[in-house]
Amino acid sequence: MTSRRRILAGAAALLFVRDALAQGKVAKGVYRANGDVRVNGQPTRVGATIPFGALVETGADGQLVFVSGRDAMLVRSNSALTLLKDVMRVTTGAVLSVFERGRKRTVETTTAVIGIRGTGLYLEVEPARTYACTCYGETVLEPRGDSAARETVRTRHHEQPRYIMASGAPQMMMVAPVQNHTDDELILLEALVGRRPPFVGQGYTPYK
Repeated sequence: MTSRRRILAGAAALLFVRDALAQGKVAKGVYRANGDVRVNGQPTRVGATIPFGALVETGADGQLVFVSGRDAMLVRSNSALTLLKDVMRVTTGAVLSVFERGRKRTVETTTAVIGIRGTGLYLEVEPARTYACTCYGETVLEPRGDSAARETVRTRHHEQPRYIMASGAPQMMMVAPVQNHTDDELILLEALVGRRPPFVGQGYTPYK
């Protein structure tokens, strides 16, 4: 994305936040569905509800933004997930999520079980590893192959991304860089549920 496009996208996101918070709006269901996006094998549309237990899939050109209760998710291309009441299972692809504070959630991937304590979380899920960035808030990261390697992560602005490896890896948890998600996307997701990320207005350099 060019610098000009980043500036325009950031300005649009901030305007959306201002208006949404001022009006007390909370979005419901599908907010954006671009390209190949399917729920239980059928194409979905803006405004549709995604029921608990449904299989959500995006194709090579697909992207989905939706709200479930007081949580919001951005699902990138070539992804698959199932959302239950208190559990989100991501089997492949990339998902950016913001979760309501005060309600415990669990995110399950091929290599990790992640406890959510009200946070922003970005995942990229592959068979041999999960990339997990706790964008802000608190998570408990546990490799499926070694519960003793469990780690509690508390962040304010993307400070501690991790790779969580599959069973048999020499090291189950590894430090990772910040990659492939932006503050503007987090701002948009939080605005959909009437909130703003805690880093807004705190002087942090935005991730683009």
